[in-house]
Amino acid sequence: MALEIKQSLKLSQQLVMTPQLQQAIKLLQLNRIELQELVTQEMMENPILEELADAPEEESSVSNTGGETSDPEAEQRRDEESFTKSKTEEEQIVSSKDDFNWESYVEEFNSSTSSSPSMKEINDELPSFENALTKTTSLEEHLTWQLSMVTLTEPEKKLGKLIIGNLSEDGYLNSNLEDLAKETSLELEDAEEVLKIIQNFDPLGVGSRNLKECLMIQAKFMDPRHPLVERIIEHHLSDLERKNYSAASKALGIPVEKVIEATRLILEFEPKPGRLFHSIETHYITPDIYVYKVADEFMIVLNEDGMPRLRISPYYKNILSSAQKDQNKNTKEYVQEKLRSAVWLIRSIHNRQKTIYKVTEAIVRRQRDFFQKGVQQLKPMILKDVAHDIGMHESTISRVTTNKFVHTPVGIFELKYFFNSSIHAADGGNSLASEAVKEKIKQMIQKEDSKNPLSDQKIVELLRSSNIDIARRTVAKYRDMLGILSSGKRKKMF
Repeated sequence: MALEIKQSLKLSQQLVMTPQLQQAIKLLQLNRIELQELVTQEMMENPILEELADAPEEESSVSNTGGETSDPEAEQRRDEESFTKSKTEEEQIVSSKDDFNWESYVEEFNSSTSSSPSMKEINDELPSFENALTKTTSLEEHLTWQLSMVTLTEPEKKLGKLIIGNLSEDGYLNSNLEDLAKETSLELEDAEEVLKIIQNFDPLGVGSRNLKECLMIQAKFMDPRHPLVERIIEHHLSDLERKNYSAASKALGIPVEKVIEATRLILEFEPKPGRLFHSIETHYITPDIYVYKVADEFMIVLNEDGMPRLRISPYYKNILSSAQKDQNKNTKEYVQEKLRSAVWLIRSIHNRQKTIYKVTEAIVRRQRDFFQKGVQQLKPMILKDVAHDIGMHESTISRVTTNKFVHTPVGIFELKYFFNSSIHAADGGNSLASEAVKEKIKQMIQKEDSKNPLSDQKIVELLRSSNIDIARRTVAKYRDMLGILSSGKRKKMF
């Protein structure tokens, strides 16, 4: 069978994402800080974009969830008409080679308000400048300084630095001491001596290889020393973990009261010596949107604080006019390309803000009891519910609610927080949100008797008496998600 090359035409349809559409989708996923960085970068790269700094401040974009049409909604419609008109004129720039009234275009575009619904001024307390610049000493720096105060040979100092560099955040030695000793050509016995020196540094017990070694080092520094404490740490630490004081009492041949007394002393030790030097960075959340309660209604305010208000630079009217007169094709094409990019960015930011506004409005409408009474009144809700309410796809709602935060009368929450699964009521009535059930479990455990904590099965029975039908394994899963130990480990003898 002979092979031959042929040409043929084939008609087909396929979905293609334009660069403009990709940019619009990207903007939906960005949080406020990321959006500000992107806008700043675009302003640096696109000379047609500039910030409208001296424009009069507009009234806040506020919605009455009762369903009444307010002035801000009319303002949004005017903005949309302005953007649509601007887009139409921008397309005329591309299609027309000679005729374009730049002056009317710039006047129309720059007369519009900010790139998104304006924000009501918010007077929240912000962290002080000094707090933002504070730098704490790390565990490695603290130990290295102490190591420099000790008289050691060069190989021993080198080993000491290797040990300090291989400590975990909790202050435990992660590497094998024998391997570290080989790197410095030291005998294992000498390496053990260097390790002991570091273990006696502040914080006491740092550099230990396990919990038993850490607690034993601290026990030996007790004044006066307590032999029973050291015996319990050496031989019965597992009994203490299980709170099986009777087993330790029987093995040691002493009363339970003596074991409990020694246990009290052990509980004063620090099991994680490096904990005090954790360099946990504080992350401040700036809400994307605010929800206020005014009388019996909720008002929604978009946060535009710090967001540049973009417009088209009138300076480039003259450049394009000159390009038309001089027939400078390259200059004209460059300005047209930058103009298209600028118009699309402003329109995409406007649509992003409007979408966040609509999503929040739908959430407030569906979760009214939550905004009035708190977490336990949260209702089951999925992305499809809000998508149906505002006429958008579920994927769009998912992008809009990711890493976006709302300030409410009951606290600050991520928009994703309001979407959760349902837990069936025992009598077949209205279902409850999983977050509301978690909050109920948390409150139950907070109020329990520490000497007789609630088991998972007991929590199931209590929830069932409150008309919540839930399995024991689900309670265990929720408890783990809340970071709560099992009943056996929560039990306190004293």
